[in-house]
Amino acid sequence: MTDNDMPGWKRNVALFLTGQTISLLGSMLVMFAVMWHLTIETQSGAVLMMSIVFGMLPQAVMSIFGGVWADRHSRKLLIMGADTTIAVVTLGLALLMVSGVDDLWVIYVALAVRSTFAGIQTPAVSAMIPQIAPADQLMRVNGIFQSIQSGMMLLAPALAAVVYASFDIVTVFFVDAATALIGVGMLALVTVPRLVRADAENGPVSYFGDLVAGVRYIGSNGPVKWLVSLFALVMFLVGAPSYLTPLMVTRTFGDEVWKLTANELFWGGGMLLGGIIMATVGPRIKRRVRLMVGSVVTTGVLVAGLGFSTNMWVFFGFGLLIGITFATLNTPAFTILQERVEPEMQGRVFGFVGIVMTVAMPLSMVVFGPLADQYSVESLLILAGALLVAVLGGILAVPAARRSLAQVDVAPESVDDDAAGDAAGEPVDAAGAPQAADRR
Repeated sequence: MTDNDMPGWKRNVALFLTGQTISLLGSMLVMFAVMWHLTIETQSGAVLMMSIVFGMLPQAVMSIFGGVWADRHSRKLLIMGADTTIAVVTLGLALLMVSGVDDLWVIYVALAVRSTFAGIQTPAVSAMIPQIAPADQLMRVNGIFQSIQSGMMLLAPALAAVVYASFDIVTVFFVDAATALIGVGMLALVTVPRLVRADAENGPVSYFGDLVAGVRYIGSNGPVKWLVSLFALVMFLVGAPSYLTPLMVTRTFGDEVWKLTANELFWGGGMLLGGIIMATVGPRIKRRVRLMVGSVVTTGVLVAGLGFSTNMWVFFGFGLLIGITFATLNTPAFTILQERVEPEMQGRVFGFVGIVMTVAMPLSMVVFGPLADQYSVESLLILAGALLVAVLGGILAVPAARRSLAQVDVAPESVDDDAAGDAAGEPVDAAGAPQAADRR
C-alpha cells in the first residue's frame, strides 16, 4: 500500500503522533514526579521497589489480554478508552491527596491501574500505525515516533522538576489528566479504516481461541519468533548497563549531580538522534535484518567499551552511540512486524512484544543488580557486551534462525522490484536479487 492508496494519511498520522506526544508527556511527568515524591517522603528502597512492581507488573500481565482485544475490537477506541480511564484515575488520586489522603496504598493502586491500562493501550498503538500509514512510510513514521519518545525522555525530567518544585505532586497529576484528555480528543479526529478479519467468514472466534491462536502464530512463524527472541536478548543484556551506568559514574567519576544528569542526557540524546536518522534515511534501507544484526553487534562492542572507559567523556560518548544503535535496532524491528504480520494478528504479536519489553529489563537488573555489589560495574558491562555478541552468534548459528530472518531481510518494495525484474527476463539469484549478466 502506497501514498495513493491511503489519501489523507499525513493528516491522520500528524494528529495521532501529536496526540500521543501530549499524552506521553503527561505520563512521563507522573513517572518522574512519583519517583521523586516517594524518594523524598520515605527515603526507602523498599518503597521504590514496590512502586516499580505496581507500575510495571500489571502492564506485563495485561499485555496478554490487550493484544487479543486489539485484534477483536477497534484499536482507536481501545486507546481512547485506556487514556480516558488513566486520566480519571489520576484525577481521582489528585482529589484524594487534596483532601488529605496521601497513604502509600493510594499511590500504589493508582500506579497499578495506570500500568494495567497501559497494557491495553500499548499493543493497540503499535498495531494501529499500519492502519493509518502506508507500508512504504512505516519506517519513517516509526522513526519519528522513536524520536518523540526519546525527546520526551529528555524533556520530561526537566519539566517535571519545574512543576514539582514550583507546586506539588498534585499539580503534576492534574497536568497528566489534562494531557491525556487532549490526546483522546486529537485521536477522535483520526480516521481509521475498519479492520476486516480474514477468519470472520468462519464465524465468531472465542476470546480463548484468539489467545491460543496468537501463541501458536508466534511459535510457528519463524521470522516473528526469532525477531522477538533477538529483541528480548537485547532488552535483557542492555537493560542492566542502562541501569548500572549511574552507579559506575558515581563510583568511578564522582557523585556530582551534573555528571549523573549528563549520563542520562547522552543516552537519551543518542536515542533521539537514532530516531531522527531512521526517520530520514530508514525508508531507503533495504536490508533491515542486516541492519539489526549490525546494530546488535555494535551495541555489544560499545557496552563492553563502557567497561573499559577510563575517561568520563569517552564513557558518555559510548552511551550516546548505544542510544543510536538501540534506535537502529528498535525501529526496523517494529517496522518488519508491522509489514509482515497479518493485520488481524498484530495486536497479539505486539502484546507479546510488550511483555518482553516490560519484563526483560527489570529481570536484567534482578540478575545484574546484586552482582554489582559483589563485583565492579566495569566487569559486568564487559561481560554483558561479550554475552550480547556471543548469544547473537549462537542464534545465527541455528539454520532455522538464519532462514527465518533472511525471509524478512529485504524490504517489501525491494522484493516487488526484484519480482518485476524477474518477470522481465532479468536473471535473479536464489535470494531473488538480480544477477549481473554473464560477460564471458
